[in-house]
Parts: sequence; structure tokens; C-alpha cells
Amino acid sequence: MNPKVKIVLRVLLIAIASLLTLPASFAQTNSPAPTTLQLPGLRERVTVRRDERGIPYITANNDADLYFAQGYITASDRLFQMDFLRRTVRGELAEVLGQAALSQDQRHRTIGFGSIIDATAARMKPEMKAVLEAYANGVNAFIASRTSQNLPPEFVILQYKPRPWIAADSLAVGKLLYEVLSNTYQFDLLRASLAHLPKGKREALLPEKSPLDVLVVGRDRGKQSRRLVPAVLTPPTAAVLAKALEATQSPQQLFELLDRATVRSAENAAVGQDHYDAVTEASNNWVVSGKHTASGKPLLSNDPHLPPFAPSIWYMSELIAPGLRVSGVTFPGAPGIVLGHNDHIAWGATNLNPDVQDLYLEKFDKEKSTRYQTPSGWQDAEIRHEEIKVRKSFADTATDTQTLDVPVTRHGPIVVDKDGSRYALRWPALDSNSVEFEGLFLVNRARNWKEFTAALGKYTGPTQNFVYADVDGHIGYYGAGQVPIRKTGDGSVPYDGTTDDGEWTSFIPFDKMPHQLDPASGIIVTANQRVVGDEYPYFLTHEWVAPYRARRIFDLLSEKPKLTAEDFRRILGDTQAIAGKIFVKETLRTLKGQQVDDKMKESLAAFASWDGRLDVDSHVAPLVAQMRIAFRQRVLKAALGDEQFKTFVWPNSDTLIDRVITEQPREWLPSEFSSYADLLRASYVDARGALTKTLGPDESKWTWGAMSQARFTHPLASAPLVGLQFAIAPFPQGGTPFLLGATVNVGAAVSMRLIADAGDWDKTQHGIALGQSGNPR
Repeated sequence: MNPKVKIVLRVLLIAIASLLTLPASFAQTNSPAPTTLQLPGLRERVTVRRDERGIPYITANNDADLYFAQGYITASDRLFQMDFLRRTVRGELAEVLGQAALSQDQRHRTIGFGSIIDATAARMKPEMKAVLEAYANGVNAFIASRTSQNLPPEFVILQYKPRPWIAADSLAVGKLLYEVLSNTYQFDLLRASLAHLPKGKREALLPEKSPLDVLVVGRDRGKQSRRLVPAVLTPPTAAVLAKALEATQSPQQLFELLDRATVRSAENAAVGQDHYDAVTEASNNWVVSGKHTASGKPLLSNDPHLPPFAPSIWYMSELIAPGLRVSGVTFPGAPGIVLGHNDHIAWGATNLNPDVQDLYLEKFDKEKSTRYQTPSGWQDAEIRHEEIKVRKSFADTATDTQTLDVPVTRHGPIVVDKDGSRYALRWPALDSNSVEFEGLFLVNRARNWKEFTAALGKYTGPTQNFVYADVDGHIGYYGAGQVPIRKTGDGSVPYDGTTDDGEWTSFIPFDKMPHQLDPASGIIVTANQRVVGDEYPYFLTHEWVAPYRARRIFDLLSEKPKLTAEDFRRILGDTQAIAGKIFVKETLRTLKGQQVDDKMKESLAAFASWDGRLDVDSHVAPLVAQMRIAFRQRVLKAALGDEQFKTFVWPNSDTLIDRVITEQPREWLPSEFSSYADLLRASYVDARGALTKTLGPDESKWTWGAMSQARFTHPLASAPLVGLQFAIAPFPQGGTPFLLGATVNVGAAVSMRLIADAGDWDKTQHGIALGQSGNPR
């Protein structure tokens, strides 16, 4: 939150010498009286106060005490979540959740994150390690203060007490974000599976550009895309593709182990398919200079989209120490602030989503299964032996042990092993020298663009679009993270592991990553869209997300000469679907003068007056969305065949549907139709059938809010009897992340929102879903 929030404080807590003050609410009371706790490990007095929303404001006289206090306070609100996250990354969920979590553990043991974060912590710089250890000491002070009776309820239900926190545990969430934000290797297999198609058709199925693109750096000069013709390797089978999709979607299931009624399964059931998805996690951010604001100072907004879990993945704090005053959100278990502002600058981030994962098809020896071929001959793979504890039952905390042997080649672990094909994964996240934490931690103290970019130069986490604003009126953008440069090709398809063709020679130098300071336009927008023009000299990715959100944000920012925070709020909540408006416009054009029945004539009249918004009470939006989905299914099934359609996922595929409905090329018309008018009539029938099946025959109940429901999942929500306290009833949501293109407001996936006002930090607005506490009481 902002450094000087003007709000009546419910509690004021004071500590002296080795005392830490904590609000009485930690003892499950609502007393307004200050509470003082004596905790060994603090050097000087620390003051903690909470506002009426439960947000802690921590003031310390030195960094060690500050991060000790942050660890203690965060654990008091989110201890189970912190333990859940580290167990997820380390592959230790089955020990407390049982067989339901085993597949999750097997995936994370295969990747090997646990040993990686331990190795990273061991080699960190002393000053960074000191911060992590101070934070861990604070967490452990809270754990030590708990008994089996007053631990958070999840521990009581599951009958275990968390083990002590260590410095490496605070690095776990960085790896989890890496997994959520940069899992792209399924696209390598997808492209290889399309190698048999003519080049023109293959490229049409995998679009990168769109007339709606909003570039941030550089221009397009009409160059051909850097397309790599798939290498002649064993084409992946449907089973291999399915296996890859299952593995890369695993982060989305972290909190869904025992609660299968998730937002994605519910929405996908509504649309009648199980693979039409946004694929990669999305976000919005933008910043405008003072020439576009009423105050004459920059305004910055950030709107990261992550799977909707309970509690929120974010935790809000303000941290104050000599030379530091920083406010915003962090991840439970991580010291410092990840996104927010200090007294000098504000910053936000979205996923740039470059291609940083490469697959290598390894050739193993048929006579000795642990040997694989390299350019210098056969080499023994490292076999990592993993032992996974699996709880016997909900009533029995005893565990069995399951073993897992993970072959690791010179390229990385074997992550896909199916139908005789074994693929190894190379990924910066698997490098123990990669410290996601350090760069963001240093940003907390940056006072200007030079210091901000110097901090980002040490950031090695999932590559992000960082936007920036400062009190001196500057705005900026930097794409930061590690993006590999290959010896040959661009990693678009799996490499032959027996050669050195796919070796990484280096990473794009930090000063060559896309960036700009004070652009002439005074507006910077990123929403996972293509951010660089084709004149940019380095390869980032082919998998840009469809540009609908970026285009809509840019257009709304351009409507007014002087913008305010209220305008930003309106944009954050915008539900207009560009893809929907395109589809409706072309449908009306195509069917004008055509023979349609009375019911469809009535629907087309409603289409003509629709404003394109996916508001919860809209009766038009569900029919438009379902009709477009049916149109998409019929077009792609005809192009790919039923089997290949099942595994076809591409983040920018919606722009292909825009092109098909607009240009109506003959070669994309399914053979059973003589015209696009016939195809649209059939899609309309499909849509009505799907809505009748999912929402019932009463058309008055066909609303967007009935079709699109927000669900926040908790791992214990479906547990018999005790789970009810964790369950959050689904409710109608406006907007969508993928059902009709994507809208700025993506509904439940909005994990937090920030509007930072560089003219007056007291006017900064910041919020997260579900609030601060992880305790349902």
C-alpha cells in the first residue's frame, strides 16, 4: 500500500529492544489494545500496525529486524499457504495430502526444483542470504509460538506441524512462477506434429502477427517471420502431445488436488470442450506520462492474471527501514516487495513469455537403457533417485514410500517419456545460478531509471515486461530475464539430442533486451502481446498472446487527453470483447439477405444492437461466444482432423479465427458446407444446443454470468465435513480470459490491481482478491 495511508488504525503495536509488537488479532481477538511480544532474534525495536483491512505496516531500525518481522507477520496470516507452496515445488505434497497429490510430486521431482533451490541458496551473495535467513528466523519464531491446537486450521485438519523454514524455501515461489509463466515446450511438439502440412497452412495455423498488434519497441518492416521448418525427427504421437500438455498445465492444478470444481473445468464444460484455453498466464500493465494525465505526473497500472486460488497468491505489506519505504505485494514466503512503489518509483510487470524451453529428442542405447548418444559417443545419463512419501489415508498420517528414477542428460531431465520417445528439457529455471529473488529485491531500493535498470540487470526469473514511473516524471519499459541464443535454429521444434545443433551459446545481453525510456507517445501498454517489431534483431518467441487486451487498453487510453485514476479503474474493469465484435459484424454481413428461421432472425437483431460487453446480465454474449466457439471447432477440425484438433493449442489462434470469418477463404471452409453462411447457420444451431445442455432450456437464464462463474479453489474445500469452511461459492463474473478472445477484465483470474500515482503516492490504489488472511475464520 502507499507509505502514508490516511486511515484510522485499529491497533498500534510497539516493541522495545528484543521485542516485536504484534496485533492482538493474531491471538484471535479483536481487542484494539496494543500487544507486545518478546521474541529472541530481534536487535532493536520493531513497530507493526495493521489497518482495517489487515494490511501490515512494518517499521524497523535495520534490515535484519525488518525481514524478521515480515517473516513473522506473513506466517501469521499465510503459514499453511507458505508450507503448501514449498511442498509443491519440492514435490512433498503427497506426504500430507496422499495419493491425490502423487502425480504433482512426480512432476516436480522430475524437474528437480528442490535440489536446485538448495544449491542456489548455498551460493547466494552474503547480503542476499542474510535477508533470507532473517526472514526464515521470523517465520520460525511464529511456528515456535504455535501449538497443535492453535496452528492454522489446515494443519489441525491434516494433523501435522510445519517443519522449520529455511532460506532456500523462500526461493521456491520463484520457481513456481517460472513454471506458471514460461511453460512452452508443448508448442515445440505441436509444431513438429504439423510438419506434414504445407508451409502456408502450417503458418496460418500458428499466427504471430495481427492488425490489432500494439508494439512497444521498434517497428515492422515487412520482414518474413523467423520460421524454422520442422526438423526431420520422429513426429510426436498424439499420446506424446497429450503427455506434454498434461505436464505443462500442472501449475494450474496446484490448489485443485482435492477440489476438482475449478474455474477452468467449469467454463470449459460450459463451452463443451476441454482444451480451448489461454495456455499461458496473462496480465496487463500500462503507464502514461504526465502529458496525458490531469495531475501532470505519470500514472501506472498493473493487473497480473494468475489462477484463482484461495487464499490469494499475493500478500500486501509496507516495509520501512533506514533508506527504505516500499509498499505493494509480495508472494507468501518471499521477503521484500515484488510489485508496487517506493517513495521514488513505481513498477509493474506482465509476462513477456519468450521461448526459453527447448526439447531434445535423446537416443538411448537399447542394450544399456541408461546410456544415450552424444556427438562424442555414448554417455551415461545421471539417474536421480527420488523417494516420495505418500500418506496412506486421510485418517492415517503414516506414509508409504514410492521411488522415482529420473534420467538426466547433458541437456536436462527427461520430462516426456512416451511411445518410445524420450525428450530432455533445457530451461533457465533449472540452473542453480539463476536467482529470481535478487533483482526484484534490489528494485525495492531503486530511486531512478538508472538504479531500476541496474537492479533488473540482476533479475534472472521468468522474463517480464516491466513498466516504470517516477516522481520526476519519467516513464519506461524493460523486458528483463534470460532469453537463450541457440547455435542453430530458434528452438521451435525439438532438436536432435545426438548433435550439438541446439546448444545454447549465450543469452541475449541485458542492454540488447527490448527497452525504452520516455517514448514520444507518452503511452506504454503490455498485455502479453507481441511487443517488438520484426526489425528487432534477436529471437524472443513465436508464441505471442492474441493482442485484444493490449489493443483495447491502448484505445481507451487514447480516448481522453487527460487521464485520471478513475479512468484507469474503468479500463481495469472493461469487458468489451474485440473478438466478439469482429465475429458479430462479419456474421451480420454474411447472413444479410440470407434465409434464416425466426429464432435466428431474432438473435441476429440482438447481435446488431449488442455493445460487445461481457457483462454478467448480458443475454447476447453467451450466444455470440458459443457460436464463435462452434465456428472455431468446425474450421479447425476440418483443417486438422479430429485427433490432431484435440491437442491443438496456440495462444494466438483467435486471430486466425478473426481472419477466417473476415476473409472467408475457400480453403478454410469445411467440405460439408457450400458457403460460410451455411457454416454460420450450423454454428448457431451448435451454440443453442450447447447452451441448452449447460444452462437449461429456459433462455431467460442464458446470461453471461450464468455461463461464466468465478471460482476460487482451496486444496481442502472438498474434504468431507471439514472442507466447507474453505469453500467459496461460485459467483457470476464479467469478462473472460479466453471464452471470446479475451477482455481487459478477465474475471476471477485478476489476482491483484494497482494504480500508482507518481504525483501523490497517498492516492495510490491497490487491491488483491479475498483479502490478507489465509484463515477462513
